[in-house]
Amino acid sequence: MAIEKTLKVEKRLQHGKGPNGRLRGKDLIPGVFYTPAGENVSVQIPALPLEKTFGEMGYTSVFNLEISDGDATSVHPVLFWKIQRHPYKKVFTHIDFYGVDLDKVVKVEVPVEFVGTPKGVKLGGVMETYRETVRLASKPLDMPRKLVVDVSALEVNNHITASDLNLPPNVKTVCSGDTVIVSVLTKSKEELEGEAAEAAAAAAPAAS
Repeated sequence: MAIEKTLKVEKRLQHGKGPNGRLRGKDLIPGVFYTPAGENVSVQIPALPLEKTFGEMGYTSVFNLEISDGDATSVHPVLFWKIQRHPYKKVFTHIDFYGVDLDKVVKVEVPVEFVGTPKGVKLGGVMETYRETVRLASKPLDMPRKLVVDVSALEVNNHITASDLNLPPNVKTVCSGDTVIVSVLTKSKEELEGEAAEAAAAAAPAAS
């Protein structure tokens, strides 16, 4: 599988709060590229291409980081690692890129998407989700963007564990196989009494 996405950045020579603030004023985001060997390279990234790339790749998909340093250019396969955003503007303020070896296994938190309505919910049960992400291990190009979990067959008091997940080839879960991802539970006595009280209140005539 080839890497199709490339994000172009420039090597960053200045550091510190002042220079980084001036970069952001020019719609350039400061960041650091961490190589597989443990070295780090300071970079600056155009804000709009960065937003687009992160929207397409998330934390799980490999892309190429093309670093320009004067007349020299180098290309490295990377994952987004750490993202910092402004507290209320929601724009990026700093990015860390994690360099990967395409032949070595990485461990990544992969988002879980639940689809369908459980049979047990249709019969009055309640669906409880326990994991929004699942930590997976695979070579970088084998890592899925997300895990889609179909819950439509779940009956009351049934659950789906990590060992039940339908994973792509060459991908494994890092957590224990009996880790519960989602379940359908019987409504508690308190919930049933609360619903009955709400229904009675709604049916009662309004006070004159």
